[in-house]
Amino acid sequence: MSQSDVKAARPLSPHLQIYKPILTMVTSILQRITGVGLYIGMLLVAWWLVSIVTGPAYYDFVAGLFGSILGYLVLSGFTWALMFHLLGGLCHFLWDTGRGMEKGTLDKIAFVNAAGSIALTVVVWIIALAIA
Repeated sequence: MSQSDVKAARPLSPHLQIYKPILTMVTSILQRITGVGLYIGMLLVAWWLVSIVTGPAYYDFVAGLFGSILGYLVLSGFTWALMFHLLGGLCHFLWDTGRGMEKGTLDKIAFVNAAGSIALTVVVWIIALAIA
């Protein structure tokens, strides 16, 4: 048998275009994306902290950026990423105990993770705006 016949007989790996996106797959991908987003968000927190020690003029500049519409959008996205990643981490703690691995339970946990992260983000922002 020639080398080309061996390659032709081997099955090909499916690509993402073949998979139907299901909730557990989407939450798994978002868990990784939010982890990267948290790294970027922590750079913003570090920038804010550096602006505090730099001086009042620079702090006013950074606070003005964070207080703009775009700043609120970025900060609310950071808050959602934090809540989503937090709830995803709690799910992983649950799964490490061997619980919640049934198909129906996995779907429910994924839905609670997605809905809960949005609800927690709204609650955090309501509290933050009420305090401010």
